[in-house]
Order: sequence, then structure tokens, then C-alpha cells
Amino acid sequence: GAYVLQVKATDADDPTYGNSARVVYSILQGQPYFSIDPKTGVIRTALPNMDREVKEQYQVLIQAKDMGGQLGGLAGTTTVNITLTDVNDNPPRFPKSIFHLKVPETSLVGSAIGRIRAVDPDFGKNAEIEYNIVPGDGGNLFDITTDQNTQEGIIKLKKPLDFETKKVYTFKVEASNLHLDHRFHSVGPFKDTATVKINVLDMDEPPVFSKPVYTMEVYEDTPVGTIIGAVTAQDLDAGSSSVRYFIDWKSDVDSYFTIDATEGTIATNELLDRESTAQYNFSIIASKFSNPLLTSKVNVIINVLDVNEFPPEISVPYETSVCENAKPGQVIQIVTAVDKDLSPAGQRFSFRLSAEASNKPNFTVHDYRNNTAGIETRRNDYNRRQQELYFLPVVIEDSSYPVQSSTNTMTIRVCRCDSDGAILSCNVEAIFLPVGLSTGALIAILLCIVILLVIVVLYVALRRQKKKDTLMTSKEDIRDNVIHYDDEGGGEEDTQAFDIGALRNPKVIEDNKIRRDIKPDMLRFPRQRPSVEDNTDIRDFINQRLQENDVDLTAPPYDSLATYAYEGNGSVAESLSSIDSLTTEADQDYDYLTDWGPRFKILADMFGEEESYNPDKVT
Repeated sequence: GAYVLQVKATDADDPTYGNSARVVYSILQGQPYFSIDPKTGVIRTALPNMDREVKEQYQVLIQAKDMGGQLGGLAGTTTVNITLTDVNDNPPRFPKSIFHLKVPETSLVGSAIGRIRAVDPDFGKNAEIEYNIVPGDGGNLFDITTDQNTQEGIIKLKKPLDFETKKVYTFKVEASNLHLDHRFHSVGPFKDTATVKINVLDMDEPPVFSKPVYTMEVYEDTPVGTIIGAVTAQDLDAGSSSVRYFIDWKSDVDSYFTIDATEGTIATNELLDRESTAQYNFSIIASKFSNPLLTSKVNVIINVLDVNEFPPEISVPYETSVCENAKPGQVIQIVTAVDKDLSPAGQRFSFRLSAEASNKPNFTVHDYRNNTAGIETRRNDYNRRQQELYFLPVVIEDSSYPVQSSTNTMTIRVCRCDSDGAILSCNVEAIFLPVGLSTGALIAILLCIVILLVIVVLYVALRRQKKKDTLMTSKEDIRDNVIHYDDEGGGEEDTQAFDIGALRNPKVIEDNKIRRDIKPDMLRFPRQRPSVEDNTDIRDFINQRLQENDVDLTAPPYDSLATYAYEGNGSVAESLSSIDSLTTEADQDYDYLTDWGPRFKILADMFGEEESYNPDKVT
């Protein structure tokens, strides 16, 4: 009786003429599945619970026939194709109540170890199934998902299996429809349950280390061959096999360590230096003796510990003083210590007086046990006149291995203070003397420094004396042409002070030429009298010198001015001394210098036109 569809036929006859246009519907093919109303053409289902899984499509032949007319009973037919749509009216069902699976114990976590399937006769989304593991024995080691293509349940491994620990796992799996139709809830639960039994297969497995990572420590001064730790691996298979160990050479190229192949003990193979390498990281491989191909690997970390090489010392040179009016038990200084070693966490320093100072009634050391100590007075009435300085040896000891200690001498100065303890007259800095450096040693060092300074001064003095001697010229020296006089002459008429013959003899001038191998320091331009036309003697002399300089290839390239003191015989120019020179330069005529060539161009410019002479251009 469920409504399917309605068909309608039309008749072209006149509906007012009898029953010619009246149509009656009937089913010619399609019974007993469907029925049709003769008047309205409504098609309905004729059988209850039609099952799509039995038959999906139906062809129904419908006839429409009029009721009268001269021809009487004319009819027409049509075919209706009816397809049943699926509804979720069938629950999933397992084909069997128990599934058996065999799984190797070496199966990887996350891998699929088996499949089970429940059957749902519905189609499309109504046939989609969801699988779940019922909590119980072994269910926490496995997981199940649905294959969307085949609607199978895929069982996966969540945790590793071990045959030696457990051989069989049993749990239940529930299959249910993912999309439910509320119209069919009364049919019953749309789910089914089956049991899964998994048998773990024993496999030949590699050895298993007792730890995932091994961490060890060793001191940097450990002798070669010292055992610093061990690794352990076991064969957990039923037929247990012995295990052999070796170091992965790729991780320890320099072979700083060795391992016993049987016992697994690790020993040093080289001297270790923490300053060079503070940590080593390498791998140990374990293999079964019965099957060497089955191996396992573990990382080993070895930390090199610093050896306590340096003793602790007082951190800074303290300036310690005590008042003359100090009271017993008064703290006059808080001291701390430092260590050049890399101090470990929790490093502690202890302070005490040396054995020889502990019996003296002056000062004591109070260790506060927090890496600091206080210097305290043991008496009162310290007197500067009796003793101004006290030397207090303090022993500082660390807590590292091996224990190191040092004795540090502190200098305590007695000062005059007021009633409040403020220092009034103490401006000498306290000193800190390391053990082994006495006052005698300091005096010896200062004496050596003084001796070295004296040697250096003597050496410098001898060097200067030697340099002065080398500056003294000998008689054979070609440069010995400078004569020094300490008295001033009396002018041209004074001929007793020196031999003036050299100035009057041209041959002497020839033999004692002015040196031309060095450049004159300064050009001096003497004032001369005007040239005399009839003075042929001096003119010939100058021309002769001019010609010699023109043809001399060894003459220096610079301009030079040579002054000749020879006046010649009977010269009308008389004396060349500047004392008798004309009072003004305008009275002199130097125009003839321009006729002497380019070598005397500078002289011609200087003594020619006064306006054209520029002293800055003279070289």
C-alpha cells in the first residue's frame, strides 16, 4: 500500500458525449508487486517488505482504456520502470565467531598483522561498517581500522610483541553500522561480535641492551687501560646464545677506548685531555654468537672530568688593617677564594691558619663554611711602635679530587683609629705576598736590575765615545780642507793670523779646488765692484774656469757659485772685499753675465734687473 507514483492518460474525445472520454487504468504486467487505482492512476506496492537485495528493478505495464463510443473500448499502454532504493534495514554479520591469526614477534609497531570482515547486505553508505576492539585481554596491544574500499577490519600492532613474555592474545571485535535508520530500530541491534585469537610466533631476535643509552665519567689523568664502565646485552630467545661486543669504528675513529668482546667492559686506550675534548660519544654493537648477522646498537656517552690541578687562592690582594684599640673577636676582613680549575657544582673552600701561626695570640681565621672566612682579632691593644706589620699565613683548601691547598700570606697593618674605629693615620696599602717570595729575594731581584742598568749605561757611553772618535778626521783624509780659527782677524791688512799666500797664488787654488762632490748648504752672493774693461787678467782667469766647468763631465748637475779671491796683478778693480764696495747696487753693472751662457743665468737674473729677481726661485 505504499505510494509509488501516479500516471495520467488523456483522451481527445468530447467528455460531454457519453463515456467516450472516461479513462480506466489497469496493470497488465507487474503484479503481484504493484497495484493501481483504476480511476486516479496511483500506483502502490502490493506486497510488504520488498527487498532490494532480492530484486532491485521492476517493469510495470499500465493500460488506460475509455468506457464507450461507437468504436467501443479504445485503450493505450505505457511502461513504468520502478527501482527500489536501499535502506539500512540489515545489521552487519560476521561469517564466523572466531578468527585465528599468527603474528611474528618481530613485527613492527604500527604494521598490519591481519584482516577480518563482517557482511552487510545493504548497499552504499548503509553498508559502511565500523570496527572496535572490546576492552579485555590483550586489547591494549592492538588497534583496528576499517578499509574504506573493502569494508574489512585491519588489525594493527600498537606495542611490540615478545614470544618469551606472552605467546597468545585473545580479544573481541565488534562490527556495527556507521549510519543507522531510526525507522528500523525495532528490528534489533545493528552490530555483531567476533573473537580474535593471535598466536605469537617465536623468531630469532638480536640481543637486547639493558639500557637505551649508557653514560659514564672518567678523569682526564686516568691511565691507559683503566676500566671505566660496562654495557650489557642479552639474547632473550628461547635458545639463549652468548653475546659478543665491539665498538663501531665509524663513531670512534681515533680509538680512544676499547671494549672486552665477552664481558662488555670499556677501558681507555689513550690519555684523555679534557681541555681538548670534554665528551666522547660512540656506539657499541652487540651480536649473537650463534647468528652474527643479528646485531643491536646502543650509544655510549663518556664525560671527561677535570682533574684538580691548581690550588685555590685568595681572590684579590686585600688591604687589611687593624686599629690599635681593636677588641678581641673583632672581624677586620672578609676573604674569599678562587680556583683556576673548572670548579664543579657544589665546590667548597675551607679556610684555616697555618700550623705555625695558630699558636700566636694575634689573629685567627673563622671559616663561615660558605666559601668565605673572616679574619678576627684575638687580643686588644695593638701598638704600632712595637710592631707595625703582621704577616698572617692563611691555608685555603678545596673539595675536589685530588684535594689541593695553598698558603697565602696576608699583611695586616696596625693603624691609629678614633673611638668609632675610623682610621686616622694609616695610608700604607696592605700587600699580599705569595709563599716562597721573601724579602731577601725581592732585594736580590732589585740588585740585579740595578746591575743591568749600570751595564746598559756604560755600554751606551762607550758607544758614544767610539762614535765621537770616528768623527775625527786624519791628515790623509781628502776632506781635510777645513781650517778652524778661534780668533777673529783684523781685516784685509791683517796678514799675520794665517797664510794669505794661498789666496794670492793661482796654482795653490788649482791644487786645492773646492769640493764638488757635495752640494753647498747655502749660496752666498758677495757684493762686487763693477767690471773694468781693461781688467783682462781677471777676465781671462774667469773664462778659463768657465771653460773647465763646461767641458767637465763629472761636474754636479746643480748650480753653484764659486768665489775666487785672486785679484790678479795690477787689477784696476783693486780689492774685492765688501768693505770697499759701492754703497748702492745701482752703481754696479752685471749685464755682461747674460753673455756667459745658461750656466750663469741665475747669476744674471740675481745681479741684473732687480725687478726680475725672485729669491724664492733660487735653488
